[in-house]
Amino acid sequence: MVRKHYQPQYRFDSSPIANVQLNLECRDEMIPVLLGLQHLYSDTKLRTKVVRLVAGDLNEDSRRDVGRPGMDDWHVVVLAAVRLGCNCDYDKLQDQVENHSALRGIMGIGQWEDTDGFPFRRIRDTLCQIKPSTIAKINEAIVSAGHAIAPEAAISVRADSFVIETNIHHPTESSLIFDGVRKFVPFCVDLARLLNVDGWRQSDHLVKKIKKLKQTIGRIAASKSPSKNDVLQSLYGDLLDRCGKLIERAVGLVETARNESSSVEVLSKMAAIQHWIDLTEQVCDTAYRRVFMGESVPNCDKLFSLFETHTQLYRRGKAGQPNQYGRLALVYEDGAGFISHYHLLDRNAGDRDVVVDQTEIVQKKHGGEIVTASFDRGFFSDANEASLCEIVEDVCVLPRHPGQYADRLKTGSVRFHQTRLHHSGIETGEATFIGLLLRTQRGECRPLVYRPCQRSRSGTLDSDHSLDLNLASVRV
Repeated sequence: MVRKHYQPQYRFDSSPIANVQLNLECRDEMIPVLLGLQHLYSDTKLRTKVVRLVAGDLNEDSRRDVGRPGMDDWHVVVLAAVRLGCNCDYDKLQDQVENHSALRGIMGIGQWEDTDGFPFRRIRDTLCQIKPSTIAKINEAIVSAGHAIAPEAAISVRADSFVIETNIHHPTESSLIFDGVRKFVPFCVDLARLLNVDGWRQSDHLVKKIKKLKQTIGRIAASKSPSKNDVLQSLYGDLLDRCGKLIERAVGLVETARNESSSVEVLSKMAAIQHWIDLTEQVCDTAYRRVFMGESVPNCDKLFSLFETHTQLYRRGKAGQPNQYGRLALVYEDGAGFISHYHLLDRNAGDRDVVVDQTEIVQKKHGGEIVTASFDRGFFSDANEASLCEIVEDVCVLPRHPGQYADRLKTGSVRFHQTRLHHSGIETGEATFIGLLLRTQRGECRPLVYRPCQRSRSGTLDSDHSLDLNLASVRV
């Protein structure tokens, strides 16, 4: 693709990006994002750094001076920020590019220019080339620019964690087993057809049998009958028996395919079948342990989704949300509201396990300027408090025990109480963080663009794929 960082020569039908008029009275989430992008474009040094980072991903192994015309690097930056900040899908983003005059102005598109150069597939294929590491570098560059505007923001941080929820149905072993069966059986049918092997003619009937058992188990489990446990044990026995026979047949088919063919299509089908068989067998094992052995299976051994295997169950005592399914993320917010650091916790890690190491990283990012840091009670332990005091001069982390909590409030200094009261404001920031909403307060825009998670092709989640992008604070 022939690409440019941005168009240095303005068209007759467009105004300079720095002069694009935005309706600051509008409370739509688009306006703060565009205002932040306008400030980003006006800072020549910061703009150059950001577009070069994007260009490194778009043309990592190709030339930029030959081929068909492609999207400018600045277009990619704007579209990525709008998609994440407004939580748009690619079809919605395409419609915004075609019809939102302020967005087109920030992109540098003229009023007479055609919009057929931004189909949703082209937008998607281009934005997906940006690497998570590049987004992290852009985030650091923008936060550094924000600290240059407000140097006092770097001396204080407040940290908290929240659950990035995944889009899954309520997990039960019966429903997860059915998910696995309905995924690997069609692959087995396709593989048997490729190899001209019989034995899968009644595949639809077999899947329907599993589905009917799953539905029956769901109805019995919801009843209040005193004898439902015996019925459930019988139904689960039938379910595991049928599923085991299907898995045995699928494994035999894979062995036959391994001996008869080595084509790419056959190998891909074999890999897919084996993947879903492994997940289904893991769920069957936990179901057997819970129903027949009477074990209390720990969460670390459970699968809560076959499609998003990184999902974990959290019981954090939140009002209205006793159970949350997702992954725990830790964020650090500085005095100006910038998310200066984020960390996606491992599946079995908690707040107290990572707070010391992550605080050391944040202190280095802030150049050793952090003086005050506040944490909630979930981060407390005697060892953590002692270690945090070595990293930061003034630490506010309250004990979990009610008696110790009350004593700490009585003996705390004035500065301690001020830091504690200021910490509660991060809850508002987290709500923005989770909901991907943007706010404008007191004439100051603090847009936050965040992409909670990006799954790899295998369906797993890597901590490097948790992305955020802060746009610099802009005084209106």
